[in-house]
Amino acid sequence: MDNERYKRLRDADHRHLWHPFTQMRAWLADDEPLIVERGDGNWLIDVNGRRYLDGVSSLWCNVHGHRKPALDAALSEQLGKIAHSTMLGMSSVPAIELARELIAIAPSGLTRVFYSDSGAEAVEVALRIATQYWQLRGETRRTKFLTLTESYHGDTAGSASLGYSEIFHRYLKPILFPVLKIDPPHLFRFARGLDPTAAEAAAIAAARNLIVVYRDELAGLVIEPMMQGAAGMWNHSADFLRAITKLAREAGTLVIFDEVAVGFGRTGRMFASEHAGVAPDLMCLGKGITGGYLPLAATLATEAMFDAFLGEPHEYRAFYYGHTYTGNPLAASVALANLGIFRDERVIERIQERIVQMRAGLERRFAGHPHVADIRQVGLMVGIEIMEDAGRRTPYPSRLLTGARIARAARKRGVAIRPLGDVIVLMPPLSITFDELDLLLGATRESLDEITSV
Repeated sequence: MDNERYKRLRDADHRHLWHPFTQMRAWLADDEPLIVERGDGNWLIDVNGRRYLDGVSSLWCNVHGHRKPALDAALSEQLGKIAHSTMLGMSSVPAIELARELIAIAPSGLTRVFYSDSGAEAVEVALRIATQYWQLRGETRRTKFLTLTESYHGDTAGSASLGYSEIFHRYLKPILFPVLKIDPPHLFRFARGLDPTAAEAAAIAAARNLIVVYRDELAGLVIEPMMQGAAGMWNHSADFLRAITKLAREAGTLVIFDEVAVGFGRTGRMFASEHAGVAPDLMCLGKGITGGYLPLAATLATEAMFDAFLGEPHEYRAFYYGHTYTGNPLAASVALANLGIFRDERVIERIQERIVQMRAGLERRFAGHPHVADIRQVGLMVGIEIMEDAGRRTPYPSRLLTGARIARAARKRGVAIRPLGDVIVLMPPLSITFDELDLLLGATRESLDEITSV
């Protein structure tokens, strides 16, 4: 253990870094921040050599573990060719090959790939495509977007507008645009006490009423299929997804699936929309697209969407949007290798056993706990709602930082997790083993007991 090196790094961090989604006063008061230096399979290794199971896949993006040989090799091979070239006015081999492979596995009807750098930007691209699409078609009243209450779609101005959070975005409200909101089933079930069937019926009925009112003004429905991730891991059924998609189609509006967090196997299917057998007009991808190696995102579109932008140069119908690193060859090469691993190692088939283990472990360790108000799981995406009195739905005071303290306690047990408020999130790499998943569940339960018994 090199305490002097650790102190130098910690002090430099405290002097110079500004961490995302972090109250820096609390961070600066922390004398023992976790400083990661290496990765090994499903484990993070800090600068002092201590190992931590990566219980949230390095913010939901790592898929096959760290230092995956096939991904390392793809990155190294591409470095021997070229690190970056622009897609403005030219193309590149990795961008072309990745687009072809993405379309081959995407929901039916999606034929075009527009690259960007992050999930939020993939959503931003979808918003701009949808808005311009309706203007080009002459349906200029279609400017409103419809999303689920408490949804989260990123933090660029457009994506933040879609997933407005009072806690995160209230200071930005003057520059955000208004969005129509429909209450998802969990608000009727968890917050209002309806049984799951009645809650779903109530949510669909409320959505139908709102869509009828605004049907001629809707530009698109934007939804995370099956699980609202950063909203608090709120899940809905395949039936609800089919129903809400059908309502949008009947209103003549576009369907936009945000699969940034739920795509690439997280829900037990390659894409979450496969659970419902529905396909969107636009689909946003990110996070796991490169296996968690490099920033890359993509917005997939139908040929009908693409065709609307075609015209003569002087008509200015083109999609005037892009970034310097759009379609970066290094990232695209690793993403292509990532898809190869899914195929060659039969990842989706293999994780079904871990999903069953997760479900059984959650039931055995957390169901009936006096401080566990709800357990939500889709595939290997899990949210455990922690409350002071689970039966009465009484939350812990926010000042207690209960979720954060549970995560800190888990670190002492060799597990790295990050909560959403007082929702404990478990989202391990798809490569997690039986013993590692057992450790993740056991350490989380022990940490919950340690903090809630105080």
